[in-house]
Amino acid sequence: MQYDYVIVGAGSGGCSLAGRLAEQCPDATIALIEAGPHTERNLFVNMPLGVAAVVPFRRKTNYGYLTTPQPGLGGRRGYQPRGRGFGGSSAINAMVYTRGHPLDYDDWARLGCDGWAFDDVLPYFRRAEGNERGADALHGADGPLSVSNLRFQNPFSHRFVKAAVEAGFPRNDDFNGTQQEGIGFYQVTQRDGQRWSVARAYIYGHARANLHTIADAAVLRVVFDGKRAKGVEVVRNSVTETIEARAEVVLSAGTFNSPQLLMCSGVGPADHLRALGIPVLHDAAEVGRNLTDHVDFTINKRVSSAQTIGFSLRGFAKMVPGFVSYLRSGRGMLTSNVAEAGGFLKSRPTLDRPDLQLHFCTALVDDHNRRMHWGHGYSLHVCVLRPHSRGSVTLASSDAREAPVIDPAFLSDPRDLNLLVEGVHLSRRILDAPSLALCGGRELYTRHGQTDAELRATIAAHADTIYHPVSTCRMGGDDRSVVDTQLRVRGVTGLRVVDASVMPTLIGGNTNAPTVMIGERAADFIAAARRAGPSAAIANEPARAT
Repeated sequence: MQYDYVIVGAGSGGCSLAGRLAEQCPDATIALIEAGPHTERNLFVNMPLGVAAVVPFRRKTNYGYLTTPQPGLGGRRGYQPRGRGFGGSSAINAMVYTRGHPLDYDDWARLGCDGWAFDDVLPYFRRAEGNERGADALHGADGPLSVSNLRFQNPFSHRFVKAAVEAGFPRNDDFNGTQQEGIGFYQVTQRDGQRWSVARAYIYGHARANLHTIADAAVLRVVFDGKRAKGVEVVRNSVTETIEARAEVVLSAGTFNSPQLLMCSGVGPADHLRALGIPVLHDAAEVGRNLTDHVDFTINKRVSSAQTIGFSLRGFAKMVPGFVSYLRSGRGMLTSNVAEAGGFLKSRPTLDRPDLQLHFCTALVDDHNRRMHWGHGYSLHVCVLRPHSRGSVTLASSDAREAPVIDPAFLSDPRDLNLLVEGVHLSRRILDAPSLALCGGRELYTRHGQTDAELRATIAAHADTIYHPVSTCRMGGDDRSVVDTQLRVRGVTGLRVVDASVMPTLIGGNTNAPTVMIGERAADFIAAARRAGPSAAIANEPARAT
């Protein structure tokens, strides 16, 4: 089979790119290839509260990766849920819609990513966004990605927001508005009480004859003619075939799998590739390097109130009418994303932007909900927004179907642990404010009066990702960067990377919306190259000699 463009990975970057490119270039044929299944009719994906089931377990829609043992986490292997199927991680995430701080993107520009400052990317956020609150200078109302207020807000979420104000933190009703700092309710990527994954936003329900979706197909490698990408090798139904691209191949397989595919195709650190018997096409030392992720620690508190989501007879009894309400009207507790409220705090008032993020969950969420507790409670997550620790993604073998080796190097830089300790102290101010303190309860792993040394040990025993890995195919203006500022892979032609792996640094917030923005921008880059003529449509930058 042959197409003009072959896009590998139907996650947030791939779906937004494919849908927008098909719209802008109706004369171009596009293949969107996904290793996992279609998710259009998956109840646990589309029902927001289903996040409690799809994240903890390795299923058809979740790769459920494990990291290498992490010295900073007491030798534990971290858990890395990643979406597998149309929608990618937007089909299993908590649906929180945040963009990060405007200064994060200005930092990208200062690092050499010309054209990626906040004023440059804001039009793409607005183009993607369909916010039920309406359009203004910072928001879009007509975009395909539906953004809405939560239809259901747990009483404990209201108590949390009120307690934060009692503790002296500002109330914020729009984290994507003029100010990020403060505490409030998150907006979510939902429509009519259902999860609105990026696949539902850009792929499902859009009749585009030039866009072909291919599910349950594992891409093994990019196929090259010399140094020009000309297609991909795919296994589908136990049959191996080559799907050719007349113009470009785009990798949108995510922060772990895009560098894996580059390396399996001969683009990566030469010594690592040779050790696995992979012929080196281009020695690119930074492929798989610079892995950055939001390390997160959770305070879990057991309470007797059945208003929280709980594993109990009372909790089960609430689920039946909740399920009926959801099926009848798309309302009720099953429309909750669990992480209903939260916000952004500064560890020091002199900072130019928040460096900590909170997610308040209306349930005991322990070890990614893989460790269940009988009864009821809530949890308060605190994460370091701009960690200093840097990890890597490498290959376990030359077979892209085998999980890559993921080493986030969590807490390897002591500044990250120090900031988490500060974050716990700030969080405790909220938990000790009257609106929550009067509810009583008992913390599972933390306790009042812990010394900082004891708290550090508790953090090491329980911290892990909050699901925002980036930067393994770093974008930049320098020769060492993996992709240039139009997301073209350096050293080869006809190949781009379009997903969160290209972010030069981790933004201060949830990463789904920024990844959609990257897909929207990439569509413009590719469409402009196509309009410039056949040679421009297939030519990236001139290949550099290795």
